[in-house]
Amino acid sequence: MMHPKRQTVPRIHIVGRKNAGKTTLVCDLVKELTRMGYRVATIKHTHHNHELDTPGKDSHQHRESGATGVGILSPQITAAFVPVQRNDDEAKRYDSFQVLFADSDLILVEGDLQTTATRIEVWRETVPEPPYATTDKGIAVVVSDNDAHVSCLRWPRKDIGVIANNVADLAGIAVAQTRSGAGMGE
Repeated sequence: MMHPKRQTVPRIHIVGRKNAGKTTLVCDLVKELTRMGYRVATIKHTHHNHELDTPGKDSHQHRESGATGVGILSPQITAAFVPVQRNDDEAKRYDSFQVLFADSDLILVEGDLQTTATRIEVWRETVPEPPYATTDKGIAVVVSDNDAHVSCLRWPRKDIGVIANNVADLAGIAVAQTRSGAGMGE
């Protein structure tokens, strides 16, 4: 459950170069933070245009007809398609997820190097380019088992438990309640 004094769910971005391990780190963090009792939502940021709805299906026809938003409700999932308005900036678009994910303790976003929100970079030496953090001083932490030659904090990738605890601290989320409501300790 979201902390009662907090107005918004904290959002942390996992960024990095192609094939650096962003998706793997996000999935590992979701598993570990969930095991610890936190409720974690995720967002995948992309700069590519993706058609997530199926052309020809009813919901797609609703959008093509001019609906300002279209929802899909099935026994397994709820989805919403909301077109971007020309004057919508990224921050406003992230705000829409605050309502959808209000019962979460943390939102992890994979990607979006341009955000002003907290960013953690994942890097490994098999990636031919240096970490973004070598020139981008807005990155808070680099997660890597290799010497990344950065001036920010570096957390070792090999211990997801340590990373998850550090992410919880960085996000400012209190010790989560288990789903049964019992505290996880002080």
